[in-house]
Amino acid sequence: MAFEPWQGGRPVHPPQQVPAMRASHADRERAVDVLKAGFAEGRLSQDEYEQRVARAYQSVTYSDLHLLVRDLPQGPVPQPMVALPPPMVPPTFLPLPPQRTNPSATGAMICGLLTPLTWGVTAVPAVILGHKARTEIRRSGERGDGMALTGVVLGWLAIGGWCLVMLVTLLALLPKT
Repeated sequence: MAFEPWQGGRPVHPPQQVPAMRASHADRERAVDVLKAGFAEGRLSQDEYEQRVARAYQSVTYSDLHLLVRDLPQGPVPQPMVALPPPMVPPTFLPLPPQRTNPSATGAMICGLLTPLTWGVTAVPAVILGHKARTEIRRSGERGDGMALTGVVLGWLAIGGWCLVMLVTLLALLPKT
């Protein structure tokens, strides 16, 4: 009956081999950790595990420890690479797509801001585009309501301002009685 070296037999070193280096307490603990992992993975029976742990704590050299763990994986065992599909994100947690800004709202705001520079020429387009944009925004849910409102307000202010200027001019030109 042949005994494994970890079962009590002494390892035979060839004469040309360098004498084994002595093991430290940390080395013995590392070997016990390998044995624990082998037992947890089902590679060792309870009796074999207990025998090897007892033998590990009695080991003197590295070669004694190596004989106890040589038939066990020592470290992470490489796993075959399996292509995993990308994780699915429920639509609830996805970011909302960016809303489009209504182009009529942008046009209304630009026309409204240009009314002082154009002496009120762009006031009427600002009002028309602003009202059109606000109607489209209510229907479609697009962005830009504030820009459309800005165009409407600036357009009406320019129109009102010009009406006031014309009224004052007309009153100034009327003959005085």
